[in-house]
Amino acid sequence: MTLDDLRNLDNDAGAWPLPVKVAAILLLCAAILFAGYWFDTKDQLVTLEQARKVEPQLKKDFEFKQRKAANLEPYKEQLAEMQKTFGALLRQLPNKAEIADLLVDVSQTGLGAGLEFKTFHPTGEVRRGFYAEYRININVQGTFHEFGDFASGIAALPRIVTLHNIVITPVKGGKLQMTAIATTYRYVEGGR
Repeated sequence: MTLDDLRNLDNDAGAWPLPVKVAAILLLCAAILFAGYWFDTKDQLVTLEQARKVEPQLKKDFEFKQRKAANLEPYKEQLAEMQKTFGALLRQLPNKAEIADLLVDVSQTGLGAGLEFKTFHPTGEVRRGFYAEYRININVQGTFHEFGDFASGIAALPRIVTLHNIVITPVKGGKLQMTAIATTYRYVEGGR
């Protein structure tokens, strides 16, 4: 088949020679495949590559969330327990009305332990965000065991009271002197 034979082909493709038909079909198939790639598949390949880049992070996120979901019930139980404990601790903190009674309790605990008060000076409330501290400067005299009974009595109070900056020094007559700061805490509703 020559170039002149190709020029003389008529519009009736069924009458074309077999090699020309095969070449025309292959050319048409190649054009359709190229057009399909160019207008559809090329964009899909770009989207696929972007998805492959994001996939590892999405897998990590999924695994993390799956572990959290698997532990949801224990987390809920733990949260309920923490809220219960927090509520119990809040009940151990005095409110403003109970501070005066707490001062009496601290004083009575010291007297009950056999201590002699030299100074008992409440310094007032200091705000610390969601809680406030109420400090009492204490200076007492007694024996070492009386100091221990006092500290034990403070720990046994129904409200939270801590002792800080404890300094024990000897004084005349075989007694000891203890200076300390007793601190109680009050929950400030709404951080006010």
